[in-house]
Parts: sequence; structure tokens; C-alpha cells
Amino acid sequence: MIRIPDNMVIPWKNEYSIQLLIKYVYSDPSGQYSYFTDRAILTTKNEHVDYINNIILNQVPGETITYRSYNSVSDNTQGLYQQEFLNSITPNGLLPHKLCLKVGSPIMCLHNLDPTNGLCNRMRLICRSFHLNLIEAMITTGNCKGNVVFLPHIPLIPSENIKLPFILKRRQFSIRLAFALTINKSQGQTISCIGVYLPEHVFTHGQLYIAFSRAKSQRDIKVLVKNGKISGKQGTFMCNVIYKEILEN
Repeated sequence: MIRIPDNMVIPWKNEYSIQLLIKYVYSDPSGQYSYFTDRAILTTKNEHVDYINNIILNQVPGETITYRSYNSVSDNTQGLYQQEFLNSITPNGLLPHKLCLKVGSPIMCLHNLDPTNGLCNRMRLICRSFHLNLIEAMITTGNCKGNVVFLPHIPLIPSENIKLPFILKRRQFSIRLAFALTINKSQGQTISCIGVYLPEHVFTHGQLYIAFSRAKSQRDIKVLVKNGKISGKQGTFMCNVIYKEILEN
């Protein structure tokens, strides 16, 4: 456990503390395209990412557009698996059934769709307009920054180690909202304003280093730790996982 410098801490009091973190990172939710390019909230798991993204999306002005996936199962000739059931499950490797977006909201590409034109895994974009089977977006990072691209539906299948009694195929856009990101998905990016949300402590080697090193300086980052107190000690603490064997080799 390591102590976080006090000037980096947003103290945890209740769920309202999350709003304080959001306000630090996104003080102007009606900002223009460039406003969302250099800021993000980082957290440990996709479930926390979705929670933060939904809160911020509801605060951003504009109409919400919802895309729903199409799900199918091979050899389901007898109709054993109803659409309502297939829609309700989200195994690892698949996106949720519902994707909610607004014009101007930041998104992240999750697959290498078209590397030549900048559509690579972890590439960040801004939504410009929505169509029945396409999303128009503008790339905001990398060598293709400023390029306008069109994102299609693609078929997705979960990894083989998912223990389902059938093979599920989900047709959906390969993107996620990117107000918040998992720490692992933020690798390789430099972000001007960062919030780190830890409802639970980091759980793997180097994860904390990845989160903190996305910021340009200490003054550009705030940290919210839900369980950051140690009995008898002052300050806010968080776990830092280091596998010493890796460093020794």
C-alpha cells in the first residue's frame, strides 16, 4: 500500500464523490470536439467504465441514439435460445447489446478495422453523425488525426474459453464510449487531464504505473479511491502491485 500525495486526492465520502471526479475532468460537458480529446477517467474494469460513461453521457446535452445488436446462434433451428436471452448476456470479448451515443461524444475503436486509414484498436474518435448501419466519426489522435471515417457493424464471436453451450455471434459496432477507459486500454496515450477511479484496488503488475504515466504532470491528475484508509494512519492509500521476479530477471 502506498500513500497518494494529498494534492492528488479527491476524498471518498459517498457516491457524490464520483460527481466531483467527473466535474474535475469534464467541467464543461457541452464542450466542442477538441475538449474531449485530451481528457479521460481511468478505472480497472469494464463494468466501472460503463457506469462512469453512462453518468457522463446523461449530462451531455443532445439526443441519445441507441444502437442494438443483432444476435444469432448456429444451429438454433428449434428456437431454443430466444433473442431476449441472447441480448441479456455479455460474455468477455463481446460488446453489450445496447450502445448509447450522442453527437460529440468520444468513442474508442476496439478492433483493427482499417489500419491504413487510422481505424486501429485503442484509436479515439468523436461521433459526428449517425445512420442506420453506419456511424460517421472523426479521428482525434495519432497520425490520422482529423480524418473522417465511417464505422460499420461487424460480427463478433466470444473467445473459445467462454463456457457457453452454444456459439453466439453478435453483430454490433466495435466501439465503446470513451469518457472513461480501462487502465489497460489507455496504454500508449498521453492525456492532459486524467481522473483515476478506484472502487477497488488495482489487481495486476504495473497497472498503477500505466494509469499515472498517462498524465503529463502531477497537477494533471486526480485520484478517487473508495477503500483508501488504513487504520491508525493519516492520508489516502492504494495498492501497487509489483511482481519483483519480473524486475529481477
